[in-house]
Parts: sequence; structure tokens; C-alpha cells
Amino acid sequence: MSELATLLEVGGPVAALGGGAAYTRANHPALYWSAVGGPISTVRLLSSYASVMEACGLTVAPSRLRVLAVKATTRREVRPVPPRRGIIRPTATGLRLRLRLAPGQEPADVTASAERLRHAWGVHAVYVSTVKPGVVELRLVGFDVLRKVRMPRKIGDGFLKVPVALREDAMPFVRDYRAVPHQLTLGATLSGKSMYLRHLVSGLAPQDVALVGVDCKRGVELAPFASRLSALATDPDEASELLPVLVKEMEDRYDLIKARQGIAPSTPDEEITSDIWGLPDSERPVPVVLFVDEVAELFLTATRKDEERRDEMVTQLIRLAQLGRAAGIYLEVCGQRFGAELGKGATMLRAQLTGRVCHRVNDEASAKMALGDIAPEAVIAACAIPAERPGLAVAGDTSGGWSRIRTPYLSLGDAADVCRETAHLVPDFPALKRFRPYVPAPLPSVERPGPAVQPRPLAD
Repeated sequence: MSELATLLEVGGPVAALGGGAAYTRANHPALYWSAVGGPISTVRLLSSYASVMEACGLTVAPSRLRVLAVKATTRREVRPVPPRRGIIRPTATGLRLRLRLAPGQEPADVTASAERLRHAWGVHAVYVSTVKPGVVELRLVGFDVLRKVRMPRKIGDGFLKVPVALREDAMPFVRDYRAVPHQLTLGATLSGKSMYLRHLVSGLAPQDVALVGVDCKRGVELAPFASRLSALATDPDEASELLPVLVKEMEDRYDLIKARQGIAPSTPDEEITSDIWGLPDSERPVPVVLFVDEVAELFLTATRKDEERRDEMVTQLIRLAQLGRAAGIYLEVCGQRFGAELGKGATMLRAQLTGRVCHRVNDEASAKMALGDIAPEAVIAACAIPAERPGLAVAGDTSGGWSRIRTPYLSLGDAADVCRETAHLVPDFPALKRFRPYVPAPLPSVERPGPAVQPRPLAD
């Protein structure tokens, strides 16, 4: 009985500790990683580094000088040499360390062994990036950071840069309009596309930019941000009037660049390589970001007259995508479905959209339309997005790189509040004045009467 009592006394705290660790790992993975997972993975890495590198084929034969030195000083066996390891730097989501590659190795060799390294060191994922020739950085992620998104505290944002999501390697996904001027964003209903759009609008609202919206769903997506928008078209008829104004604004900006830089007025716009950022601050026009929600609505036609209007609008969108970057006009094209069957000009428009973000879609053709021409392997990842993870998407660009991202939750009310607080930043745009959306005055708050207070009975 005394031995049983001793076991119960010892086993109780151990079971409670194990249960607490399991609960923390499931519900608070960041805390579990900092307290338990990180130290364990660090010990595994330090104790098995050389053997793991050799098993992964990342070692090379030692130099003759090293062989002679080992034989002269010791009698131990001369083993292959692994890449030189730098200092292990812990982070809130994993570990980082740099490797100096041995002669004859390349970063692709380490990338091919990332899955083996993940299992050997007990982490969620391993990502490899090149720092400089001969040096790579291993980013070890300890848990699934996309399950519950928490953006990093320090994010290198700036003008025309918006951190909108978290990548699977725990790095922020920043929408940089100077680097990627135009983007195509696809996603089915409840896939998180609207959340992505909210982050873009609320991130750009405090900046000195003009926001223009085309929302053919009667404005249900962009109307809450009307206080910060310079123009809003809520149906194809209004869009057909708004787009020519933007094209005219783009042409006027090209004339401004020609006049400022001494370029002949007869020079075609396509041959001008400079942009508005070369102009002085006093003469530089404000950048314009055009949000097009449900782009398929602009392609749909019912009559011959609608076809003529559609062809004209698509032509104007293509012109803005081709020439708008130098004039400081950027496109954010969103929709549930985008394919060649939409009509003439769809494929040509897509070719001008450098960035691609594909949320969960209803068919493989849409994923191929978004990612198939830049990264065929990303199509498979986009088609595997589960419905129970809204906000998860595959982001890529025409360089061929891609990664999984997930947008954190942002309520519509919070995004609309940001737009209302920054309404004074709407730039003066005379050409867009007639398209400025109506902003109703906020309803006065009405205080509800509280429960009636019953009089206390008098004492006898």
C-alpha cells in the first residue's frame, strides 16, 4: 500500500503536467513552443547536426590538410564535413540559423532535404532562403502559424505597402504596389476574399493615395468604405463612365511627365520609361488604387449594346493595366470566377496582372487561370484549400515564386471606422467629383431608459 501511495503521489503531478502541456500545445502553440518545443528542438539540432547532414547527403569529403591534421593529432576516423553552422537564433515561432555551404554545394541541395530536416529536428516546417553566394538561412517553424494568425509586431511597412496576411514561414505578406503594381485576387463565397480586401482598404486609408472602387454588386462590398473613396461605381453603367475618366487622367499624367522631362509631345506613351516618381514632390500627382470587385460582372452581356459596352470597358482596363504603373495608377482586380470563357480580353487582362492571390475556388479552371501560367505546382496547393479555413490562400507573382498565406480576421465595422477616421485624407480630384459616393450622416445614439426604480416602503 505504501508503494501504491508513493506512485499516486508522484504520478498525479506528472499526469497534470503532461495534460497541461498537451492543452497548451493544442490551444496556445506559441507559448508551448517558447517553453517546451523550442528548447527540445534546439537540443536535437545541436546533438544530431553532423549525423543529420550526413544522412541528408549534405556533407563533403574533408580536405587533405584536414585529413593530415586529424591523423597527426588523433586516431579517430576522418568523417565527411557538414556545412559550417552559424549561431542558432530563437524566434517566437521557430529557430533561425545560417549555413555556409561547402565547395560544390548549392542552395537547391539544402532545399531538397528540407522535409528530412523537419522530421529529424521535430519542427513543423523548414524553409531555405539564400542570403548571399555560399550562405543560406534555415528558417525552422515550430508550429502551424496559419491555424491561428497573429501578425508580427514589427513589420517593415511604408508608402504603398500594406501587410495583409501571414505567410506559412511566419513572415508577413506585404502588398507592395511599387514592386507589384497590379494584382488578380480570386476566391469563392466565404473563402476570405472580402477579408483580404478589407485589409487592403484599411491599410491604404491612412496613406496619401486616392482610392477608387468598381463594385457591381450594388456596392455591398465597397460602400462601407465610402467615406474614404474618391469614386465608386456600383453597376456596369457607372463603371463605363468612370473608367474613361481614369484613362484620361492617365494620359494627362503622361503629358505631365513629357513636359517636365523635355520629351517630345509626339512620343508614344508606350515608349516613356520614366514615371511620376521622378517628378518633384510639388508636381507629383497622388497615386490612385482602383479596386474592381466581381470583375466577371463587367464581362457579362445580355444584348448587342451590352457587348459594345463590355468591349470598351475591357479595353480601358487593359490600357490601365499596361500603362498605369508609370502614371501611378494601380489595379486590384477581384472576383469569384475568372476564365477565358468570360469573353474577349480576359486572358490579355490577366497577363498584365503581375501579382496573383487565389483563395478557395469552386473549380480547378479558376485556379489554373490565376496561377497556372506562373507556377503550375501552386494550382494543386490552391485546389487543396479546405473550406473550414477561410482566409487561406496561395499567393504568387510572375517570378514563379509562391507561398501559402492567411489573412487575419478584421471586422467590417473596424475597417469602416478606419475609413471614417481618415476621411479628411481624400485628395482633391476634380475629375472624380461626380463619382464621389454619398456618405450618410451617422445616426445619433439613443439612450435606452433603464428599468423603473420602485420606491422603497416606509418603515413602520
